[in-house]
Amino acid sequence: MRRAASSVVIALAFAVACLPERAAAPGTPRFSTGIPINLGSKEPYTLAVIGDTPYGPQKLAEFPALTDLINSDPKVDLVAHLGDIKAGSSSPCTDEYIESIRVLFDRFKDPFVYTPGDNEWTDCHVASKNNGLYTPTERLQFVRRVFFPVAGQTLGGRKKQVLTQADDPANAQYIENTIWMESQVVFAALNIQGSNNDRASWGTPLPSDAGNYPTQAEEIASRAQANAAWLGKTFEIATTNDAAAVVLLFQADMWDPTAALSGFDDLVTQIGNLAVAFGKPVLLLEGDSHVFRVDFPFSAASPLHGMHPATPVAENVMRIVVEGSAAGRTEYLRLTIDPQNKDGQLFSYERVPLQ
Repeated sequence: MRRAASSVVIALAFAVACLPERAAAPGTPRFSTGIPINLGSKEPYTLAVIGDTPYGPQKLAEFPALTDLINSDPKVDLVAHLGDIKAGSSSPCTDEYIESIRVLFDRFKDPFVYTPGDNEWTDCHVASKNNGLYTPTERLQFVRRVFFPVAGQTLGGRKKQVLTQADDPANAQYIENTIWMESQVVFAALNIQGSNNDRASWGTPLPSDAGNYPTQAEEIASRAQANAAWLGKTFEIATTNDAAAVVLLFQADMWDPTAALSGFDDLVTQIGNLAVAFGKPVLLLEGDSHVFRVDFPFSAASPLHGMHPATPVAENVMRIVVEGSAAGRTEYLRLTIDPQNKDGQLFSYERVPLQ
């Protein structure tokens, strides 16, 4: 994969037909902003998108400066982290480390949307990853307690109200799956993981209390059900409200040629079919493979199209993989949505490095 030029703005024109806070008591004022589905907004809306950070001592040391850089950007309305808050192996998944990242996240002034990555839960086992003696589903529960203390509310200094799957009785544990709409675009964050969407075996040993938590097979089945339902909900909201586009945010690079990918087959088929029916731009924001990339994986002409069986042809889907990991440049992606752009370009982006 080639690195794109670091300081060029490229328009994305699609050819289409501290410790975690506790939940507030009833009646307690909340310093939050906006409504989940904002139908009246047509002004430019800008996200600062990061992922796969901080990895290791250097990235941890740089993270406050990256936060300050984003906080100082007057264009940014919301910060999104695509998951993986630590290295994937030989990096223990301790309570203390995860809580320390929450403290770092709390320094962001704008609403902060986070979707978990595999490194902080699915890979938290001792077998092949050497990340400590943990049960991955126990770690996911801990991640939820730390980063999602109030259902339907983001982190950040100015918290934003979002829809959450916690309100869906059939999938209520997936508090991390969220939806919001701004500037005529529907955004959805989903718990879609690297490590072949958690098909990579947890191995043995597991802790003595592992039986108190969902097994790997149970986790895979329940999350598949939840994500399928949340994708359907996302496009239903977009269609009902005549949205101009859909943006999906998640951790996994579902087209990483260096990794096993069978765990994403059904998701790729569903996203493609929904995108075809929607008929307007769909943007995928991913992390996981660490090297910045822009492509069209559902295009018939794309070399990625054949990587999953039964992939629909959906020329209106674009994908951006954000830069990350210990080796990647420290940066954020400034992604702007402008439904009133005179050139008809709904999306534009710029890679902003930490100098």
